[in-house]
Amino acid sequence: MAGMASLDDEKTVLHDYLRASRDDLIWKLDGLSERDARLPRTPTGTNLLGVIKHCLNVEAGYFGPTFGRAFPTQQELVPMEEFDEDPQADWYARADETKEGLIDLYRRVASFADETIEQLPLDAPGHVPWWGPDQKGVTLQRIIVHVIYDLARHAGHADIMREAHDGAIGWQRKNTNIPDGYGWPAYVAKLTEIADGFGSSDAVTPG
Repeated sequence: MAGMASLDDEKTVLHDYLRASRDDLIWKLDGLSERDARLPRTPTGTNLLGVIKHCLNVEAGYFGPTFGRAFPTQQELVPMEEFDEDPQADWYARADETKEGLIDLYRRVASFADETIEQLPLDAPGHVPWWGPDQKGVTLQRIIVHVIYDLARHAGHADIMREAHDGAIGWQRKNTNIPDGYGWPAYVAKLTEIADGFGSSDAVTPG
C-alpha cells in the first residue's frame, strides 16, 4: 500500500486503505471514451462514471458536514434536495459534465477529505445529517471505516464493469495481482464444466 508509514498507527493504516480505494476506482476509467465511461452496464443502470460521481459525493458528505465542514465549491456537488426528485441523482453524469471534470472534482474532494482526517483525532465526534434524528453520534474512525467499505464495494463493481467492457483486469495500477500468461479460456471452461455438473437450469426452486 502506497504511503503506509507504520502498521502501528491506526489512522495511517485506515487513511492509506481509503486512498488506495480512491486510486483504484479512478484507474478503472483510464482510456475510456465519454460514452464508454457513462454507458449503463447493468439492468439498473450502473456505470463507471456514475460510480465516480457517487463516491466523490459520499466523501464530500461524510468528511464535510458530518464534522462541521463544507466543501469550498459546494455547488459542484449533488444537493440533498435533488435526491427527493431523483434518488439516483449522483449515479450518472449529466450531459454538461465530463469524465475528466468529475475525476478532477473527485481529486479535490479527496484533498478536502484528507484534511478532515489529518486535522482530527480518530475519536473526534461527528453527526451524519442524513442518518436521521435518532442516530447515535459517530467518530472519525467509524466514518473512515464506513467510507472504505462503501468505496471498496464500488471498486468491485468497477472491476467487473471494466472487464465486461474490454477485458481490462487488475487489482491496482502498480500491482495487478493477476498471474502472467494464465489460460483464461481453459479456466472458464473448467469452471463451466464443474457448474454444469450440478445441472443446467437457472430456475430457483421455491422454498
